[in-house]
Amino acid sequence: QGGLAGIMWFEEDIGIDLGTASVLVFRKGKGIVLHEPSVVAIDKNTDKVIAVGEEARQMLGRTPGHIVAIRPLKEGVIADYDTTERMLTYFIRKVMGRRLFFKPRVIVCIPTGATDVEERAVRQATLSSGARQAFIIEEPIAAALGAGINISEATGNMVVDIGGGTSDIAVLSLGGSVCNLSLRIGGDKFDEAIIRYVRREHNLMIGERSAEEIKMRIGTAYVSEHNVNYSIQVRGRDLLTGLPKTVVMTAEESWEALQEPVYMVIDGVKKVLEVTPPELAADIVNNGIVMTGGGSLLDGLDTLLSKETNLPVHVADDAICCVAR
Repeated sequence: QGGLAGIMWFEEDIGIDLGTASVLVFRKGKGIVLHEPSVVAIDKNTDKVIAVGEEARQMLGRTPGHIVAIRPLKEGVIADYDTTERMLTYFIRKVMGRRLFFKPRVIVCIPTGATDVEERAVRQATLSSGARQAFIIEEPIAAALGAGINISEATGNMVVDIGGGTSDIAVLSLGGSVCNLSLRIGGDKFDEAIIRYVRREHNLMIGERSAEEIKMRIGTAYVSEHNVNYSIQVRGRDLLTGLPKTVVMTAEESWEALQEPVYMVIDGVKKVLEVTPPELAADIVNNGIVMTGGGSLLDGLDTLLSKETNLPVHVADDAICCVAR
């Protein structure tokens, strides 16, 4: 019995938020133990993994010909199975240390609209990368639980989870999702919109990392007095001369750039509200909308959503970690 008790003691449970932009790992009793970008750098000649996570992200757009930095997840689902498996193996090993003799039980999230095939790919990749058992949970349910909402009661709660690749919108009640919508729009689409805008308005070509920095530093969905004077220097390649160039971009310009993807998310929220049963809609008027995920930290997005829906909107504490929690 002593031996059995010893084995039971080694049972490890970890939760993985397998995101398009970043992977978060939560370990039972330890909290968030890993938060790294979901990027893998591979040497094409030898097919060896050179770097994973933050180290590989530094290489995005800066690698020589034989090294490629890949983001194996696109729009919330696995686009490159082998690379995802290698990345997960690396992260699970990093979290578990040397104790991989006792394989962990792992719970992973998927977007609401994921197909059976996509779901099976996630489960299979998790098992292949060293999990004893793999469980799947839908992202909005995980986000709501992580944000501290009690979803087991018979009251309606609305969650808007804006990640890197997808935005998941759901009305939850009695522990399940009553109506939901998964949009293939997230932080990546915000970045793309900024790249397009800078190319169109300033004839300047910038990379993904620069676009992300603009979004985080001055990006806004709602221009107000406190952010109207923000500006940032943007460096890239001039499309007319082909030479490096610097321009200044203002918060108001970032607002113009982000109009399209931001309003697509807001329209998604309205669509879900339109099909919400009236009793639950009444609850949402009281409880408001809870926003989670990295995309919800876009300046002014909560204000704009509140204005467009006439409902109170709260951004969850530590919004990025909700799903992993």
